[in-house]
Amino acid sequence: MRKTKIFFIFIIIVLSTNSFAGNFKLPTYDKINLDNGLTVYLMEQPEVPLIYVSALIPCGAVYDGNKNGLAFLTSESLLFGTKNYTKKQIDETFEFYGAEISTSANAEFIKISASFAKQDQEKLLLIFQDIILNPTFPDDEVQKRKQRLLVELDQAKESPRRVIRAYFNKFLFADNELGNPIQGSKTSIDDISSDDLENYYSSFFSPAKSAIAIVGDFNSSDMKKKIFELFGSWNVEHNSLIKDIAVPDLDFSKNRVLLVNKNDSRETTFYIGGKGVSRSNPDFTEIQVVNTILGDRFTSWLNEELRINSGLTYGARSAFFPYKNTGIFYISTFTGSENTEKTIDLALQVFNRLNTTGITDKVLSSAKSYIKGQFPLDYETSGALANLLTSMQYYGFDDSYINNFEKKVDGLTVVKANDLAKKYFPSENLQFVIIGKASEIKDIVKKYGDVTEKEIAADGF
Repeated sequence: MRKTKIFFIFIIIVLSTNSFAGNFKLPTYDKINLDNGLTVYLMEQPEVPLIYVSALIPCGAVYDGNKNGLAFLTSESLLFGTKNYTKKQIDETFEFYGAEISTSANAEFIKISASFAKQDQEKLLLIFQDIILNPTFPDDEVQKRKQRLLVELDQAKESPRRVIRAYFNKFLFADNELGNPIQGSKTSIDDISSDDLENYYSSFFSPAKSAIAIVGDFNSSDMKKKIFELFGSWNVEHNSLIKDIAVPDLDFSKNRVLLVNKNDSRETTFYIGGKGVSRSNPDFTEIQVVNTILGDRFTSWLNEELRINSGLTYGARSAFFPYKNTGIFYISTFTGSENTEKTIDLALQVFNRLNTTGITDKVLSSAKSYIKGQFPLDYETSGALANLLTSMQYYGFDDSYINNFEKKVDGLTVVKANDLAKKYFPSENLQFVIIGKASEIKDIVKKYGDVTEKEIAADGF
């Protein structure tokens, strides 16, 4: 190998010199809008001779139709070969140059990401472009990936913590497209062909509303010319398959429980939650502070009570997962089957503390200090910054999220924090997804709401 991957041990520090002194700002960047609708972000970071590229295509599992897993398989198959490069050539070239390339899919978009040394950009950007513009979806590679994925789907259900999020999403979103399982089900994957992947690609891959972010050691003027040459001719149009996705209100009228039976389970794994917020919610920053108190750090209320004080679990947390136009909130943990009721009851008791005891000055001050200390670390690498830029494009928030973050955190008062807790952390009409041995916990979980039962061995979610 001509080069090694040693350079990947470097962390690209992009914080300004006074970042940790309370003045963290987003580094400067150029934003370019191509005539075909593609948005390009260029951010120079010359500290280390590396370049990180991230492309976001606004099509994900919400467009799977009746073939769940279609977006996921399409994203993975982008690396199986192109008009100008075979899968072997792509793999060997990136390995030879000590570079990395990957794809991923979620509910709302597909991402293609690559990182490489500055001096290798000419060769590797050409391959990056060809992967996005000219994939071929060779049937032999697609069939091999399908067979591996079928095995992976079976293996995932052996670990409830790996699949409970898919059950929770489906339980909340029901028939809405946001409930589509990202990796699909065995039945749906088995039904997907190479032609389906080609049709999905031609239907939904388009420069319109897509974004590419390039962060690292390069000259912006030169890179701008390269991007025009590489992507300026990309003029694929969306066809009639593109449609607006209905926004579910998630305003449930009662507590509900989904009990997923796993006969050999000695543990109970559960989510408790419901409606969250969209990524562009104006209170998003302040909500993170309140959630830090509840369950987003080691010394959070949930982790202290469920892990440290009672020893009922190895960890408990709460999280907001935002989408473009909606979002979900959940508390998550697991415990021994014999402690199911005690653990769920204690989780609810801690959760209700937000609306009973409330947040004090001392608690809020501690959370503020913690989140301000952690925030700059989330954006210290080129990859993190590239992902941030494409997320800004897709979700519709701007630099102010970064540049005003500390100001908004500092400005959060106890009164407003408690108001936000009441508004965004409601303790009524909660939705429970519980995975465990149903014969041992069925009678227990009835107290939490109307129960629907499923078998984990059944296909899908």
